[in-house]
Formats: sequence, C-alpha cells, structure tokens
Amino acid sequence: MKKIYLLLITISVIGVSCGELGNVIGNEVLKTLEGGITQDEAANGLKEALVKGVNNGTGFLGKTDGFLKNAAYKILVPSEVQEAEQKIRNNVIANALVGDYIDKLVTAMNRGAENAMDEAKPIFVNAIKAMTIQDAINIVTGGDGAATDYLKRTTSAQLQEKFYPVIKESLDKVNANEPWTKVTTAYNMVMSKEVTTDLNQYVTDNAMSALFKEILKEENNIRANPGARTTEILEKVFGYADSQK
Repeated sequence: MKKIYLLLITISVIGVSCGELGNVIGNEVLKTLEGGITQDEAANGLKEALVKGVNNGTGFLGKTDGFLKNAAYKILVPSEVQEAEQKIRNNVIANALVGDYIDKLVTAMNRGAENAMDEAKPIFVNAIKAMTIQDAINIVTGGDGAATDYLKRTTSAQLQEKFYPVIKESLDKVNANEPWTKVTTAYNMVMSKEVTTDLNQYVTDNAMSALFKEILKEENNIRANPGARTTEILEKVFGYADSQK
C-alpha cells in the first residue's frame, strides 16, 4: 500500500496521464521515472514549492509598508467607520477633532500586521514538514489553491495565537485605544450608531487574510510560470511535469 501511495503522489506531481497510470502501477519496482525524476524528488519538490511560496509571501508583506502602502492589502478602518469617514472628513468640526487620529490609527494597524509576518514563517514550515503522503496526494491532485487550503486548515489557529499579541503590542505602542475612542465617538455622533469593534482581532483577521491571498498567488505562480522555479529541484520536477502536458 505504501508503494502505491508513493507512486500515486509521484504521478500526481509530475502530471502522468491517465493512459500511463496502469503501466506505472504495474511496475512497482520503478524507482526513477522517465526524465530522471525520483519519488523523493517529486515529494521534496512539492514541499520546496510550498516553502518558497511562504518565504515570498511573508517576506513581501513583512517589509516596511508591505501593508500600509499596498493598495491590495492596506488595512483600513473597520467598515462601520468607513461608512462615516467621508462624512467626518467633510465636516470641519469632526475632521478637526479626529482626522489626525484616523491617520494615526491606520498606520498603527498596518505596522502591526507587517510586524506579525515574522511569526508566520516557522508555523508554515512546521506544517509543511508534518505533511503526510495523503496530504501531499490531496494537494497535488487538488489543483490551484490546494496547497493554500492545506496551510489555512493546519495553521490558522496558531497564526491567530501568534499574531494577536504582536498586533496588540503595535497598537499599544501608539496608544491606539485613545484615537480609536475618538474615532468611534465621532462616528457615533455623525451616524447615531454604536461601534464596538475589537481592533486587535480586526487587524489579526485582515493580516491573515492578506497572507493567505499572497501565498495563493505564489502557489499558482509556481504551478504555471517556469520563471518562478528558481532552484534546480523545482526546475526538474515541474519542468518534467510541463513536458507531460
């Protein structure tokens, strides 16, 4: 059974067609497939691709302004306040009271998300190392996004646990509670509503969402773009897969 699983994952990663499947399984002693791709190389190639995506995703978002000056991922004030922000900005009195605080709050939220990225890499790497043969089969046969779904399923709880205190520290450093209180007070004054958003959780959720989106981009890029295969094993494994299409 173990041999069959190993053969199946190799077949899935390198893209052997259905017509070839019977011939491969029939030759259980096969250790190296056409093109010199071994079973170990196939499995290691998959793991390396995942680690590469993690490194790129966390590195990109973890840089200074990786969130703050990134239109795709910049964390804005919660949606309740977004509805009223323009009215606050357009109101001379309200803007004088809280305009600067909104800017300060947005900067603090994004800096917290950027700082939290350092916590993500080891969590992802451990999840990749713990991957079973069945996990790998599911990933390589699952198509675009399958690896990201695996990482999301196996790391989200740990990411929440690690991100939250880092983000809280960042918000505390700039005394975010004070400007947030002013922002929500102005919002409640303009909109006659109550905002009770947990800022730490709000930023944590947004940071995680951005991280998984970036890893998904990296995963799909490695699957589709030969130029993204920057190491020998990635070129070998996915190059052979391309030749079988």
